[in-house]
Amino acid sequence: MKSTKISNLFNIQYPIISGGMVWVSGWRLASAVSESGGLGLIGAGSMKPDLLREHIKKCKVATSKPFGVNLPQLREDISDLIEVVIEENIKIVFTSAGHPGKHIERLKSGGVTVVHVVSNVKQGLKSQEVGCDAVVGEGVEAGGHNGPDEITTLCLIPQLVDSLKIPVIAAGGIADGRQIVACLALGASGVQIGTRFATSIESSAHELYKKLVVESTDNGTILGLRNAGLARMIKNPFSIKVMDLEKRGATKEEIIEALGRKREMMGIFEGNYEEGQFEAGQSSGLIKEILPVHEIFQKLLQEINTAKTSLN
Repeated sequence: MKSTKISNLFNIQYPIISGGMVWVSGWRLASAVSESGGLGLIGAGSMKPDLLREHIKKCKVATSKPFGVNLPQLREDISDLIEVVIEENIKIVFTSAGHPGKHIERLKSGGVTVVHVVSNVKQGLKSQEVGCDAVVGEGVEAGGHNGPDEITTLCLIPQLVDSLKIPVIAAGGIADGRQIVACLALGASGVQIGTRFATSIESSAHELYKKLVVESTDNGTILGLRNAGLARMIKNPFSIKVMDLEKRGATKEEIIEALGRKREMMGIFEGNYEEGQFEAGQSSGLIKEILPVHEIFQKLLQEINTAKTSLN
């Protein structure tokens, strides 16, 4: 692959970034992605400050290559997490779930390159205005929490590219090299991949989660929780129960009560099939095996070359 604005920005070989996913993206996954030539992200969304510091230190031992941290801004202890990032001299941070300018001055004062996750053009323009170095444009195909506009990756990325001067990273439903080529053709300078890496050997996800993704089909996920934070999940008893509540016109309060606490942990990390929330993208139908990260990269690069040859 040729270098792009994103590979140059992060000083990485390939413009391929692993999503900073809760209960999935620990130091093992982040370091494996970075060692393979991409950019690994530690997902701080499911970590307390001390645990984040531990993962950062272990990642530094496991790889000398660049890696970053994903910080969801809705965390009540976000200020403490930012302090850990700065104290540990992390130079790449992806922020999500909040205003892009909320903590950017503090991060920039620590010499951090800041990327914000957006789901529409307005958010992208605001991210550029407050000083973000790049954005991740995440389509509604993505696993986990999504933007309420439900814009697909294919439509979102070219509109972001046409509207912004900073680099755009494509995300949402990307699992193979053909899709990477398509995103680069749309003008993206790189891609962020979630579910494909969530099912890797190095992922912290429960083996049942990985098995459910591999066994998933094209319609194996549900887009629900519209009244309580739109999210894409694998079909299981819990997600079907939530969808039934929504179809019956349940209020936001009723949905939140049914959601309860720690559903993501119960599903992704603990493998509770009946009661857990198994967040995964529509790309699940493309994933047929659980592989180590370095083999995933080999397959992606082969698929990229095949797709380019086919186009030529």
